[in-house]
Amino acid sequence: MLHIRTFNKFRLFDFQYVYRSISSIPFENQVNKIENLENNPLTDSFGRHHTYLRISLTERCNLRCQYCMPEEGVSLTEKTKLLTTDEILYIAQLFVRQGVTKIRLTGGEPTVRKDLVDIIENLKKLPGLETVAMTTNGLTLTRQLVALQRAGLDILNISLDTLNAKKYEKITRRNGWKKAMAGIDLALQLGYNPVKVNCVVMKGLNDEELLDFVELTRDKSLDVRFIEYMPFSGNKWHENKMVSYKDMVDNIKKVYKDFGPLENGPNDTSKAWKVQDFKGQIGFITSMSEHFCGSCNRLRLTADGNLKVCLFGNTEISLRDAIRAKCSEDDLTTLIGAAVKRKKKQHADSSADLQSNYFNIPKSTLYHSNLSHLFSNPTSLTLKRCYSTRDTLSHVNAQGKASMVDIIKKEITVRRATASAVVKVGAAITKLISDNSVKKGDVLSIAQISGILGAKKTSEIIPLCHNIPLTSIKVTAALDMPNEAVRIVSEVQCEGRTGVEMEALTAVSVAALTIYDMCKAVSRDIVITDVCLTSKSGGQSGDYEREQLEVREYDHRPITRLTPYVGPM
Repeated sequence: MLHIRTFNKFRLFDFQYVYRSISSIPFENQVNKIENLENNPLTDSFGRHHTYLRISLTERCNLRCQYCMPEEGVSLTEKTKLLTTDEILYIAQLFVRQGVTKIRLTGGEPTVRKDLVDIIENLKKLPGLETVAMTTNGLTLTRQLVALQRAGLDILNISLDTLNAKKYEKITRRNGWKKAMAGIDLALQLGYNPVKVNCVVMKGLNDEELLDFVELTRDKSLDVRFIEYMPFSGNKWHENKMVSYKDMVDNIKKVYKDFGPLENGPNDTSKAWKVQDFKGQIGFITSMSEHFCGSCNRLRLTADGNLKVCLFGNTEISLRDAIRAKCSEDDLTTLIGAAVKRKKKQHADSSADLQSNYFNIPKSTLYHSNLSHLFSNPTSLTLKRCYSTRDTLSHVNAQGKASMVDIIKKEITVRRATASAVVKVGAAITKLISDNSVKKGDVLSIAQISGILGAKKTSEIIPLCHNIPLTSIKVTAALDMPNEAVRIVSEVQCEGRTGVEMEALTAVSVAALTIYDMCKAVSRDIVITDVCLTSKSGGQSGDYEREQLEVREYDHRPITRLTPYVGPM
Protein backbone atom coordinates (compact mmCIF):
# COMPACT_ATOMS: atom_id res chain seq x y z
CA MET A 1 0.00 0.00 0.00
CA LEU A 2 1.07 3.56 -0.56
CA HIS A 3 1.55 5.02 2.91
CA ILE A 4 1.84 8.79 2.56
CA ARG A 5 0.40 11.12 5.17
CA THR A 6 -1.07 14.15 3.48
CA PHE A 7 -1.60 17.57 5.00
CA ASN A 8 -4.87 18.36 3.26
CA LYS A 9 -7.80 16.33 1.98
CA PHE A 10 -7.53 15.54 -1.68
CA ARG A 11 -10.62 15.85 -3.81
CA LEU A 12 -10.95 12.82 -6.05
CA PHE A 13 -10.18 13.79 -9.63
CA ASP A 14 -12.90 13.93 -12.23
CA PHE A 15 -12.11 10.66 -14.01
CA GLN A 16 -14.38 11.37 -16.94
CA TYR A 17 -12.36 14.49 -17.70
CA VAL A 18 -9.07 12.60 -17.38
CA TYR A 19 -10.32 9.73 -19.51
CA ARG A 20 -11.59 12.01 -22.25
CA SER A 21 -8.30 13.93 -22.21
CA ILE A 22 -6.24 10.76 -22.63
CA SER A 23 -8.53 9.37 -25.31
CA SER A 24 -8.21 12.57 -27.33
CA ILE A 25 -4.47 12.05 -27.81
CA PRO A 26 -3.74 10.78 -31.35
CA PHE A 27 -3.17 7.05 -31.43
CA GLU A 28 0.20 7.38 -33.16
CA ASN A 29 1.43 9.41 -30.16
CA GLN A 30 0.26 6.98 -27.51
CA VAL A 31 3.42 4.85 -27.49
CA ASN A 32 1.56 1.60 -28.04
CA LYS A 33 4.38 0.34 -30.21
CA ILE A 34 7.44 0.59 -28.03
CA GLU A 35 10.63 0.71 -30.06
CA ASN A 36 12.99 0.55 -27.11
CA LEU A 37 11.60 -2.18 -24.88
CA GLU A 38 14.61 -2.10 -22.58
CA ASN A 39 13.58 1.31 -21.24
CA ASN A 40 9.87 0.57 -21.21
CA PRO A 41 8.22 0.59 -17.75
CA LEU A 42 6.74 -2.84 -18.42
CA THR A 43 10.13 -4.49 -19.11
CA ASP A 44 11.76 -6.03 -16.04
CA SER A 45 15.44 -6.41 -15.20
CA PHE A 46 15.51 -9.83 -16.90
CA GLY A 47 14.28 -8.47 -20.24
CA ARG A 48 10.72 -9.79 -19.94
CA HIS A 49 8.25 -7.35 -21.52
CA HIS A 50 4.78 -7.56 -20.02
CA THR A 51 1.91 -7.28 -22.49
CA TYR A 52 -0.78 -9.14 -20.52
CA LEU A 53 -2.71 -7.63 -17.58
CA ARG A 54 -5.12 -9.63 -15.42
CA ILE A 55 -7.66 -7.43 -13.63
CA SER A 56 -9.65 -8.77 -10.68
CA LEU A 57 -13.04 -7.04 -10.78
CA THR A 58 -14.27 -8.29 -7.43
CA GLU A 59 -13.33 -10.37 -4.39
CA ARG A 60 -16.80 -11.93 -4.23
CA CYS A 61 -17.59 -15.39 -5.60
CA ASN A 62 -20.71 -17.55 -5.70
CA LEU A 63 -18.68 -20.76 -5.16
CA ARG A 64 -16.38 -21.95 -2.34
CA CYS A 65 -13.93 -24.18 -4.22
CA GLN A 66 -11.67 -26.22 -1.92
CA TYR A 67 -8.45 -25.26 -3.69
CA CYS A 68 -9.32 -21.57 -3.70
CA MET A 69 -10.67 -20.56 -0.30
CA PRO A 70 -11.81 -21.91 3.06
CA GLU A 71 -15.40 -23.11 3.48
CA GLU A 72 -16.40 -20.04 5.50
CA GLY A 73 -15.18 -17.78 2.70
CA VAL A 74 -12.81 -14.86 3.09
CA SER A 75 -13.20 -11.47 4.73
CA LEU A 76 -14.12 -8.95 2.05
CA THR A 77 -12.59 -5.52 1.62
CA GLU A 78 -15.00 -2.66 2.31
CA LYS A 79 -16.49 -1.19 -0.85
CA THR A 80 -14.81 2.22 -0.54
CA LYS A 81 -11.39 0.53 -0.74
CA LEU A 82 -12.19 -1.32 -3.97
CA LEU A 83 -11.45 0.17 -7.37
CA THR A 84 -14.32 2.02 -8.99
CA THR A 85 -15.24 1.34 -12.60
CA ASP A 86 -13.62 4.62 -13.66
CA GLU A 87 -10.40 3.74 -11.81
CA ILE A 88 -10.28 0.31 -13.47
CA LEU A 89 -10.62 1.85 -16.92
CA TYR A 90 -8.05 4.55 -16.14
CA ILE A 91 -5.47 2.00 -14.96
CA ALA A 92 -6.20 -0.20 -17.98
CA GLN A 93 -5.61 2.82 -20.22
CA LEU A 94 -2.22 3.47 -18.57
CA PHE A 95 -1.06 -0.09 -19.15
CA VAL A 96 -2.29 -0.19 -22.74
CA ARG A 97 -0.43 3.05 -23.46
CA GLN A 98 2.77 1.31 -22.32
CA GLY A 99 2.24 -1.76 -24.51
CA VAL A 100 -0.31 -4.12 -22.89
CA THR A 101 -2.26 -5.83 -25.69
CA LYS A 102 -4.33 -8.34 -23.71
CA ILE A 103 -6.49 -7.88 -20.61
CA ARG A 104 -8.16 -10.74 -18.77
CA LEU A 105 -11.00 -10.08 -16.33
CA THR A 106 -11.04 -12.31 -13.26
CA GLY A 107 -12.37 -12.30 -9.71
CA GLY A 108 -13.50 -13.69 -7.38
CA GLU A 109 -16.17 -14.30 -9.97
CA PRO A 110 -16.33 -11.44 -12.49
CA THR A 111 -19.92 -12.15 -13.57
CA VAL A 112 -21.27 -11.10 -10.15
CA ARG A 113 -20.32 -7.52 -11.03
CA LYS A 114 -23.36 -5.66 -12.39
CA ASP A 115 -21.39 -3.35 -14.69
CA LEU A 116 -19.40 -6.14 -16.36
CA VAL A 117 -20.88 -5.46 -19.82
CA ASP A 118 -20.02 -1.75 -19.58
CA ILE A 119 -16.46 -2.52 -18.48
CA ILE A 120 -15.87 -4.84 -21.45
CA GLU A 121 -17.46 -2.37 -23.85
CA ASN A 122 -15.20 0.48 -22.65
CA LEU A 123 -12.07 -1.69 -22.64
CA LYS A 124 -12.70 -2.55 -26.29
CA LYS A 125 -12.58 1.16 -27.10
CA LEU A 126 -8.96 1.46 -25.93
CA PRO A 127 -6.68 1.98 -28.95
CA GLY A 128 -4.02 -0.71 -29.04
CA LEU A 129 -5.81 -3.29 -26.88
CA GLU A 130 -6.20 -6.39 -29.03
CA THR A 131 -7.87 -8.91 -26.72
CA VAL A 132 -10.33 -8.86 -23.81
CA ALA A 133 -10.67 -12.26 -22.12
CA MET A 134 -12.55 -13.49 -19.05
CA THR A 135 -12.24 -16.39 -16.62
CA THR A 136 -15.54 -17.48 -15.04
CA ASN A 137 -17.17 -20.42 -13.30
CA GLY A 138 -19.89 -20.24 -15.94
CA LEU A 139 -22.91 -20.33 -13.62
CA THR A 140 -24.57 -17.23 -15.11
CA LEU A 141 -23.41 -17.49 -18.72
CA THR A 142 -26.77 -18.65 -20.05
CA ARG A 143 -28.16 -15.26 -18.98
CA GLN A 144 -25.15 -13.03 -19.68
CA LEU A 145 -22.96 -14.41 -22.46
CA VAL A 146 -24.87 -12.99 -25.43
CA ALA A 147 -24.57 -9.45 -24.01
CA LEU A 148 -20.92 -10.01 -23.11
CA GLN A 149 -20.12 -11.18 -26.63
CA ARG A 150 -21.86 -8.15 -28.13
CA ALA A 151 -19.82 -5.91 -25.81
CA GLY A 152 -16.66 -7.39 -27.31
CA LEU A 153 -15.56 -10.34 -25.15
CA ASP A 154 -12.96 -12.16 -27.29
CA ILE A 155 -11.85 -15.18 -25.23
CA LEU A 156 -13.67 -17.23 -22.60
CA ASN A 157 -12.20 -19.55 -19.95
CA ILE A 158 -14.66 -21.61 -17.90
CA SER A 159 -13.59 -23.38 -14.70
CA LEU A 160 -14.85 -26.94 -14.39
CA ASP A 161 -13.07 -29.48 -12.19
CA THR A 162 -15.32 -32.50 -12.63
CA LEU A 163 -17.86 -34.06 -15.00
CA ASN A 164 -19.77 -35.51 -12.04
CA ALA A 165 -22.58 -33.39 -10.52
CA LYS A 166 -22.20 -34.74 -6.97
CA LYS A 167 -18.43 -34.34 -7.02
CA TYR A 168 -18.88 -30.79 -8.34
CA GLU A 169 -20.91 -29.97 -5.25
CA LYS A 170 -18.22 -31.50 -3.03
CA ILE A 171 -15.41 -29.50 -4.69
CA THR A 172 -17.24 -26.17 -4.93
CA ARG A 173 -19.42 -26.60 -1.82
CA ARG A 174 -22.29 -25.37 -4.00
CA ASN A 175 -24.82 -26.81 -6.47
CA GLY A 176 -24.26 -25.61 -10.04
CA TRP A 177 -22.79 -28.28 -12.30
CA LYS A 178 -25.69 -28.24 -14.80
CA LYS A 179 -25.45 -24.45 -15.15
CA ALA A 180 -21.70 -24.64 -15.80
CA MET A 181 -22.16 -27.32 -18.48
CA ALA A 182 -24.95 -25.27 -20.09
CA GLY A 183 -22.62 -22.26 -20.14
CA ILE A 184 -19.96 -24.28 -22.00
CA ASP A 185 -22.51 -25.47 -24.57
CA LEU A 186 -23.79 -21.92 -25.14
CA ALA A 187 -20.24 -20.61 -25.63
CA LEU A 188 -19.66 -23.25 -28.31
CA GLN A 189 -22.94 -22.34 -30.01
CA LEU A 190 -21.98 -18.64 -30.04
CA GLY A 191 -18.79 -19.47 -31.91
CA TYR A 192 -16.08 -19.23 -29.27
CA ASN A 193 -13.34 -21.40 -30.74
CA PRO A 194 -11.92 -22.88 -28.70
CA VAL A 195 -13.80 -22.63 -25.43
CA LYS A 196 -11.12 -23.02 -22.78
CA VAL A 197 -11.99 -25.24 -19.82
CA ASN A 198 -9.79 -24.92 -16.72
CA CYS A 199 -9.55 -28.01 -14.53
CA VAL A 200 -7.51 -28.07 -11.30
CA VAL A 201 -6.35 -31.67 -10.86
CA MET A 202 -6.23 -32.99 -7.27
CA LYS A 203 -5.05 -36.45 -6.34
CA GLY A 204 -7.79 -38.62 -4.89
CA LEU A 205 -10.51 -36.17 -5.85
CA ASN A 206 -10.73 -35.79 -9.63
CA ASP A 207 -7.50 -37.21 -11.08
CA GLU A 208 -9.34 -40.35 -12.22
CA GLU A 209 -11.41 -38.13 -14.60
CA LEU A 210 -8.46 -37.12 -16.81
CA LEU A 211 -9.49 -39.51 -19.58
CA ASP A 212 -13.13 -38.36 -19.43
CA PHE A 213 -12.02 -34.77 -20.02
CA VAL A 214 -9.79 -35.87 -22.90
CA GLU A 215 -12.76 -37.67 -24.45
CA LEU A 216 -14.73 -34.37 -24.33
CA THR A 217 -12.35 -32.97 -26.95
CA ARG A 218 -13.21 -35.64 -29.50
CA ASP A 219 -16.16 -33.79 -31.03
CA LYS A 220 -16.06 -30.36 -29.38
CA SER A 221 -13.80 -27.34 -29.94
CA LEU A 222 -12.59 -27.35 -26.36
CA ASP A 223 -9.15 -26.60 -24.98
CA VAL A 224 -9.19 -28.49 -21.69
CA ARG A 225 -6.35 -27.18 -19.54
CA PHE A 226 -5.23 -29.34 -16.63
CA ILE A 227 -3.79 -27.15 -13.88
CA GLU A 228 -1.39 -28.45 -11.25
CA TYR A 229 -2.79 -27.93 -7.76
CA MET A 230 -1.16 -24.78 -6.36
CA PRO A 231 -0.90 -23.39 -2.82
CA PHE A 232 -3.07 -20.41 -1.91
CA SER A 233 -3.93 -18.89 1.44
CA GLY A 234 -6.58 -20.98 3.17
CA ASN A 235 -6.67 -23.96 0.79
CA LYS A 236 -4.54 -26.25 3.02
CA TRP A 237 -2.33 -27.21 0.11
CA HIS A 238 -0.16 -30.31 0.40
CA GLU A 239 2.19 -31.80 -2.16
CA ASN A 240 0.48 -35.19 -1.76
CA LYS A 241 -2.59 -33.67 -3.41
CA MET A 242 -0.68 -32.52 -6.49
CA VAL A 243 -0.62 -34.53 -9.71
CA SER A 244 2.37 -33.53 -11.82
CA TYR A 245 2.40 -32.74 -15.52
CA LYS A 246 4.52 -35.79 -16.26
CA ASP A 247 2.17 -38.14 -14.40
CA MET A 248 -0.88 -36.73 -16.20
CA VAL A 249 0.74 -37.15 -19.64
CA ASP A 250 1.83 -40.70 -18.81
CA ASN A 251 -1.66 -41.69 -17.69
CA ILE A 252 -3.30 -40.25 -20.82
CA LYS A 253 -0.79 -41.86 -23.20
CA LYS A 254 -1.56 -45.29 -21.78
CA VAL A 255 -5.00 -45.07 -23.41
CA TYR A 256 -4.48 -42.58 -26.26
CA LYS A 257 -1.33 -43.79 -27.99
CA ASP A 258 -1.36 -40.95 -30.53
CA PHE A 259 -1.53 -38.26 -27.83
CA GLY A 260 1.28 -35.84 -28.68
CA PRO A 261 2.57 -32.28 -28.05
CA LEU A 262 1.81 -29.25 -30.22
CA GLU A 263 3.93 -26.16 -30.84
CA ASN A 264 3.54 -23.47 -28.17
CA GLY A 265 3.82 -19.69 -28.40
CA PRO A 266 6.69 -17.83 -26.67
CA ASN A 267 4.52 -16.62 -23.76
CA ASP A 268 2.11 -19.54 -23.45
CA THR A 269 1.56 -20.79 -19.90
CA SER A 270 -0.19 -23.92 -21.17
CA LYS A 271 1.74 -26.76 -22.78
CA ALA A 272 -0.49 -27.87 -25.66
CA TRP A 273 -1.15 -31.55 -26.50
CA LYS A 274 -3.68 -33.24 -28.75
CA VAL A 275 -5.11 -36.62 -29.59
CA GLN A 276 -4.76 -37.00 -33.33
CA ASP A 277 -8.02 -36.35 -35.25
CA PHE A 278 -9.80 -35.00 -32.13
CA LYS A 279 -11.52 -31.66 -32.68
CA GLY A 280 -10.25 -30.09 -29.48
CA GLN A 281 -6.98 -30.24 -27.56
CA ILE A 282 -5.47 -30.56 -24.10
CA GLY A 283 -3.20 -28.15 -22.23
CA PHE A 284 -1.12 -28.47 -19.06
CA ILE A 285 -0.39 -25.52 -16.77
CA THR A 286 2.70 -26.64 -14.89
CA SER A 287 3.10 -23.91 -12.28
CA MET A 288 4.56 -26.30 -9.72
CA SER A 289 6.60 -28.93 -11.59
CA GLU A 290 7.92 -26.86 -14.53
CA HIS A 291 7.47 -23.16 -13.94
CA PHE A 292 7.28 -20.82 -16.93
CA CYS A 293 8.71 -17.77 -15.16
CA GLY A 294 11.37 -17.18 -17.82
CA SER A 295 8.74 -16.23 -20.41
CA CYS A 296 6.18 -14.67 -18.07
CA ASN A 297 4.57 -11.56 -19.54
CA ARG A 298 1.75 -11.20 -16.99
CA LEU A 299 0.91 -8.59 -14.38
CA ARG A 300 -2.02 -8.66 -11.99
CA LEU A 301 -4.26 -5.95 -10.57
CA THR A 302 -6.27 -6.89 -7.49
CA ALA A 303 -9.82 -5.71 -6.84
CA ASP A 304 -8.57 -3.24 -4.24
CA GLY A 305 -6.08 -1.73 -6.68
CA ASN A 306 -2.82 -3.45 -5.76
CA LEU A 307 -0.37 -4.32 -8.52
CA LYS A 308 1.16 -7.80 -8.22
CA VAL A 309 4.05 -8.56 -10.54
CA CYS A 310 3.98 -12.27 -9.59
CA LEU A 311 1.02 -14.45 -8.63
CA PHE A 312 3.11 -16.20 -5.98
CA GLY A 313 4.71 -13.02 -4.60
CA ASN A 314 3.51 -11.19 -1.51
CA THR A 315 4.70 -7.82 -2.77
CA GLU A 316 1.97 -5.40 -3.79
CA ILE A 317 1.90 -1.70 -4.66
CA SER A 318 -1.34 0.24 -4.32
CA LEU A 319 -2.20 2.05 -7.52
CA ARG A 320 -5.53 2.93 -5.93
CA ASP A 321 -3.83 4.98 -3.21
CA ALA A 322 -1.60 6.71 -5.75
CA ILE A 323 -4.57 7.64 -7.95
CA ARG A 324 -6.61 8.93 -5.01
CA ALA A 325 -3.60 10.98 -3.89
CA LYS A 326 -3.84 12.66 -7.32
CA CYS A 327 -0.61 11.21 -8.69
CA SER A 328 0.07 12.31 -12.23
CA GLU A 329 0.15 9.80 -15.08
CA ASP A 330 3.94 10.11 -15.20
CA ASP A 331 4.23 9.34 -11.49
CA LEU A 332 1.94 6.32 -11.82
CA THR A 333 4.01 5.07 -14.74
CA THR A 334 7.17 5.52 -12.66
CA LEU A 335 5.61 3.57 -9.79
CA ILE A 336 4.55 0.75 -12.10
CA GLY A 337 7.97 0.66 -13.74
CA ALA A 338 9.77 0.49 -10.39
CA ALA A 339 7.60 -2.47 -9.33
CA VAL A 340 8.12 -4.32 -12.61
CA LYS A 341 11.89 -3.76 -12.49
CA ARG A 342 11.98 -5.58 -9.14
CA LYS A 343 10.10 -8.63 -10.37
CA LYS A 344 12.09 -11.69 -9.40
CA LYS A 345 13.56 -14.17 -11.82
CA GLN A 346 11.15 -16.89 -10.74
CA HIS A 347 8.34 -17.66 -8.29
CA ALA A 348 9.18 -15.04 -5.65
CA ASP A 349 12.13 -16.97 -4.26
CA SER A 350 14.53 -15.30 -1.86
CA SER A 351 17.69 -15.66 -3.88
CA ALA A 352 20.61 -13.60 -2.71
CA ASP A 353 21.28 -12.21 -6.15
CA LEU A 354 18.14 -10.07 -5.87
CA GLN A 355 20.37 -7.29 -4.68
CA SER A 356 21.52 -6.82 -8.27
CA ASN A 357 18.08 -5.44 -9.11
CA TYR A 358 18.55 -2.39 -6.99
CA PHE A 359 20.15 0.92 -7.89
CA ASN A 360 23.92 1.11 -7.42
CA ILE A 361 24.97 4.13 -5.37
CA PRO A 362 28.61 5.14 -5.98
CA LYS A 363 30.97 5.20 -3.04
CA SER A 364 31.56 8.90 -3.61
CA THR A 365 28.09 9.67 -2.29
CA LEU A 366 28.58 7.93 1.07
CA TYR A 367 29.28 10.38 3.87
CA HIS A 368 30.78 9.63 7.29
CA SER A 369 31.25 11.73 10.41
CA ASN A 370 33.48 11.74 13.52
CA LEU A 371 36.42 10.37 11.55
CA SER A 372 38.45 13.56 11.21
CA HIS A 373 41.70 11.80 12.07
CA LEU A 374 41.38 9.81 8.84
CA PHE A 375 41.12 12.73 6.43
CA SER A 376 43.93 14.53 4.67
CA ASN A 377 42.60 18.01 5.46
CA PRO A 378 40.79 17.99 8.84
CA THR A 379 40.35 21.77 8.91
CA SER A 380 38.12 21.55 5.83
CA LEU A 381 35.47 19.81 7.97
CA THR A 382 34.92 22.83 10.18
CA LEU A 383 33.44 26.25 9.62
CA LYS A 384 32.06 25.36 6.19
CA ARG A 385 30.02 28.41 5.11
CA CYS A 386 26.74 28.18 3.24
CA TYR A 387 26.51 29.20 -0.40
CA SER A 388 24.36 32.22 0.57
CA THR A 389 26.07 35.60 0.15
CA ARG A 390 23.83 37.29 2.71
CA ASP A 391 24.83 38.35 6.23
CA THR A 392 21.21 38.10 7.38
CA LEU A 393 18.52 35.47 7.17
CA SER A 394 16.64 35.76 3.89
CA HIS A 395 13.24 34.74 5.31
CA VAL A 396 13.14 37.26 8.18
CA ASN A 397 11.95 40.86 7.73
CA ALA A 398 13.23 44.00 9.43
CA GLN A 399 10.93 43.38 12.42
CA GLY A 400 12.34 39.89 12.90
CA LYS A 401 9.17 38.20 11.67
CA ALA A 402 9.04 35.33 9.20
CA SER A 403 8.53 36.55 5.64
CA MET A 404 8.45 34.92 2.19
CA VAL A 405 11.11 36.22 -0.18
CA ASP A 406 9.87 38.27 -3.13
CA ILE A 407 11.44 36.65 -6.21
CA ILE A 408 9.82 38.75 -8.94
CA LYS A 409 13.08 40.53 -9.78
CA LYS A 410 15.15 37.36 -9.92
CA GLU A 411 16.28 36.01 -13.27
CA ILE A 412 14.58 32.94 -14.71
CA THR A 413 17.20 30.21 -15.03
CA VAL A 414 17.42 26.42 -14.97
CA ARG A 415 17.81 25.38 -11.33
CA ARG A 416 18.95 21.95 -10.17
CA ALA A 417 19.52 20.41 -6.75
CA THR A 418 20.44 16.98 -5.43
CA ALA A 419 20.10 15.64 -1.90
CA SER A 420 20.68 12.38 -0.09
CA ALA A 421 19.66 10.58 3.09
CA VAL A 422 20.42 7.31 4.84
CA VAL A 423 17.97 5.10 6.74
CA LYS A 424 19.73 2.59 9.01
CA VAL A 425 17.27 -0.29 9.31
CA GLY A 426 19.27 -3.16 10.82
CA ALA A 427 19.80 -6.75 9.75
CA ALA A 428 16.23 -8.07 10.05
CA ILE A 429 14.62 -5.32 7.98
CA THR A 430 17.47 -5.41 5.43
CA LYS A 431 16.71 -9.09 4.84
CA LEU A 432 12.97 -8.46 4.50
CA ILE A 433 13.50 -5.63 2.01
CA SER A 434 15.94 -7.76 0.02
CA ASP A 435 13.38 -10.57 -0.16
CA ASN A 436 10.48 -8.20 -0.92
CA SER A 437 8.79 -9.66 2.16
CA VAL A 438 7.72 -6.55 4.09
CA LYS A 439 3.98 -6.96 4.68
CA LYS A 440 3.11 -3.41 3.60
CA GLY A 441 4.64 -3.92 0.15
CA ASP A 442 7.69 -3.07 -1.94
CA VAL A 443 9.54 -0.68 0.38
CA LEU A 444 11.97 0.76 -2.16
CA SER A 445 9.39 1.39 -4.88
CA ILE A 446 6.92 3.02 -2.52
CA ALA A 447 9.66 5.15 -0.94
CA GLN A 448 10.62 6.29 -4.42
CA ILE A 449 7.11 7.40 -5.40
CA SER A 450 6.45 9.00 -1.99
CA GLY A 451 9.65 11.00 -2.39
CA ILE A 452 8.41 12.28 -5.75
CA LEU A 453 5.08 13.25 -4.20
CA GLY A 454 6.89 14.90 -1.30
CA ALA A 455 8.92 17.09 -3.65
CA LYS A 456 5.72 18.23 -5.35
CA LYS A 457 4.07 19.10 -2.02
CA THR A 458 7.05 21.00 -0.56
CA SER A 459 5.33 24.40 -0.56
CA GLU A 460 2.40 22.90 1.40
CA ILE A 461 4.73 21.38 4.00
CA ILE A 462 7.38 24.12 4.39
CA PRO A 463 5.48 27.41 4.99
CA LEU A 464 7.86 29.89 3.33
CA CYS A 465 8.65 27.88 0.21
CA HIS A 466 7.32 29.04 -3.13
CA ASN A 467 5.06 26.81 -5.19
CA ILE A 468 7.41 25.99 -8.08
CA PRO A 469 6.45 24.21 -11.31
CA LEU A 470 9.03 21.40 -11.34
CA THR A 471 10.23 20.03 -14.66
CA SER A 472 11.95 16.89 -13.38
CA ILE A 473 11.99 14.82 -10.18
CA LYS A 474 14.11 11.70 -9.81
CA VAL A 475 14.28 9.71 -6.59
CA THR A 476 16.21 6.47 -6.10
CA ALA A 477 16.16 4.24 -3.04
CA ALA A 478 18.88 1.59 -2.90
CA LEU A 479 19.47 -1.19 -0.41
CA ASP A 480 22.97 -1.08 1.08
CA MET A 481 23.25 -4.67 2.29
CA PRO A 482 26.70 -4.52 3.95
CA ASN A 483 25.75 -1.48 6.04
CA GLU A 484 22.14 -2.63 6.68
CA ALA A 485 20.74 0.63 5.37
CA VAL A 486 18.73 2.21 2.59
CA ARG A 487 20.39 5.09 0.73
CA ILE A 488 18.14 7.66 -0.89
CA VAL A 489 19.16 10.15 -3.57
CA SER A 490 16.97 12.84 -5.15
CA GLU A 491 17.51 15.12 -8.13
CA VAL A 492 15.07 17.96 -8.78
CA GLN A 493 15.02 20.52 -11.59
CA CYS A 494 12.93 23.55 -12.57
CA GLU A 495 13.09 26.59 -14.79
CA GLY A 496 12.22 29.55 -12.62
CA ARG A 497 13.22 32.39 -10.31
CA THR A 498 14.11 30.37 -7.20
CA GLY A 499 16.00 27.19 -6.43
CA VAL A 500 14.80 23.67 -5.69
CA GLU A 501 17.04 22.76 -2.76
CA MET A 502 14.06 22.38 -0.41
CA GLU A 503 12.24 20.18 -2.91
CA ALA A 504 15.26 17.86 -3.13
CA LEU A 505 15.61 17.72 0.64
CA THR A 506 11.88 17.15 1.14
CA ALA A 507 11.97 14.30 -1.38
CA VAL A 508 14.63 12.32 0.51
CA SER A 509 13.06 13.16 3.88
CA VAL A 510 9.58 11.94 2.90
CA ALA A 511 11.07 8.83 1.27
CA ALA A 512 13.00 8.12 4.49
CA LEU A 513 9.88 8.59 6.65
CA THR A 514 7.97 6.26 4.35
CA ILE A 515 10.59 3.56 4.88
CA TYR A 516 10.25 4.03 8.64
CA ASP A 517 6.45 3.82 8.42
CA MET A 518 6.53 0.63 6.34
CA CYS A 519 9.12 -1.12 8.52
CA LYS A 520 8.31 0.05 12.06
CA ALA A 521 6.18 -3.04 12.75
CA VAL A 522 9.36 -5.13 12.49
CA SER A 523 11.55 -2.82 14.57
CA ARG A 524 11.49 0.77 15.75
CA ASP A 525 15.24 0.78 16.06
CA ILE A 526 15.48 2.66 12.76
CA VAL A 527 17.67 5.75 12.39
CA ILE A 528 17.22 8.40 9.70
CA THR A 529 20.54 10.17 9.24
CA ASP A 530 22.76 12.18 6.91
CA VAL A 531 19.94 14.18 5.30
CA CYS A 532 21.87 16.75 3.30
CA LEU A 533 22.05 18.82 0.14
CA THR A 534 24.76 17.41 -2.11
CA SER A 535 24.69 19.96 -4.94
CA LYS A 536 22.81 22.89 -6.47
CA SER A 537 23.20 24.95 -9.60
CA GLY A 538 21.57 28.00 -11.14
CA GLY A 539 20.64 31.33 -9.58
CA GLN A 540 22.54 34.38 -8.43
CA SER A 541 24.08 32.69 -5.40
CA GLY A 542 26.14 30.44 -7.66
CA ASP A 543 26.72 26.72 -7.71
CA TYR A 544 27.35 24.52 -4.70
CA GLU A 545 28.94 21.08 -4.44
CA ARG A 546 29.24 19.27 -1.16
CA GLU A 547 32.86 18.37 -0.58
CA GLN A 548 33.60 14.70 -1.00
CA LEU A 549 35.55 13.30 1.94
CA GLU A 550 38.41 11.03 0.99
CA VAL A 551 39.67 8.51 3.52
CA ARG A 552 43.41 8.04 3.49
CA GLU A 553 45.22 4.82 4.36
CA TYR A 554 46.44 4.38 7.91
CA ASP A 555 48.07 1.77 10.12
CA HIS A 556 45.41 -0.56 11.51
CA ARG A 557 47.75 -2.19 14.07
CA PRO A 558 47.27 -1.49 17.81
CA ILE A 559 49.48 1.25 19.29
CA THR A 560 52.14 -0.10 21.68
CA ARG A 561 53.74 2.66 23.70
CA LEU A 562 56.11 0.50 25.82
CA THR A 563 58.17 -2.56 24.96
CA PRO A 564 56.83 -5.34 27.19
CA TYR A 565 59.33 -7.02 29.58
CA VAL A 566 59.33 -10.80 29.60
CA GLY A 567 61.37 -12.51 32.32
CA PRO A 568 61.64 -13.19 36.05
CA MET A 569 60.24 -10.54 38.42
